[in-house]
Amino acid sequence: MSRIMGAMPEGDTVWLTAHRLHEALAGQVLTRSDLRVPRFATADLTGRTVLDVTPRGKHLLTRFEGGLTLHSHLGMEGSWRVFDAGARWSGGPSHQIRAILGSAARTAVGYRLPVVELLRTAEEEEAVGHLGPDLLGPDWDPGRAVANLLADPLRPLGEALLDQRNLAGIGNVYKSELAFLARVTPWLPVGELPPGIPERLVATAQRLLEANKRSFDRRTMTSGRNPSQKLYVYGRKGRPCPRCGTPVRKADQGEAGRERPTYWCPRCQTGPTS
Repeated sequence: MSRIMGAMPEGDTVWLTAHRLHEALAGQVLTRSDLRVPRFATADLTGRTVLDVTPRGKHLLTRFEGGLTLHSHLGMEGSWRVFDAGARWSGGPSHQIRAILGSAARTAVGYRLPVVELLRTAEEEEAVGHLGPDLLGPDWDPGRAVANLLADPLRPLGEALLDQRNLAGIGNVYKSELAFLARVTPWLPVGELPPGIPERLVATAQRLLEANKRSFDRRTMTSGRNPSQKLYVYGRKGRPCPRCGTPVRKADQGEAGRERPTYWCPRCQTGPTS
């Protein structure tokens, strides 16, 4: 039996991935270890006990006895899957496997992970110390998150929300949905947000991630009055806006080479559109 971990890797997905990995491996002694990245190909973690698996924004920290941590990131297409002993692995071809951590009872397999690195636990901050307050972490600080967002008043809201140095955990889905809920376009400079909106955006982001963190495939942003509609605008290009019926639009946002698809309602959301 496998447990799928990945798909739309935002902060809630990463939190649940860490929770499932911790449930499967914490307290277990590794009987198999295989890091399929050149830098750590010879590293051997077998015989070490897994202490815990902790999420940090969109990053995963798997800690082992002896002061070692495996740092991984799902990127856009990565996933971790857990298989019971003897089960057939499914998650992609073998050449896409980047990490294997196995105990006598279960094996965790990381597919298409863009980041896999082994570091000393005492040096974790070198990998994640740049991150802002974690929306689902014990360090969550809404005041600091708001201050970070407003530190560059000319920056478009969508880009500021995606910058993990401001607050950690928001991805492309939440970016588009939060802008819709705030009734502004993702291109509006954060310094032009109406009074009180930055605080409301941050509070809404934390509430929604918290509400969605225990499910991979049932992420819901809407009020729930229409069970078939879970998102307001994301992925709904050409479909009617749930508020006014205007067709939802889609465009890329971000620096060249790092553009992200962005959805918005041209009638309900005020501000520039590119």
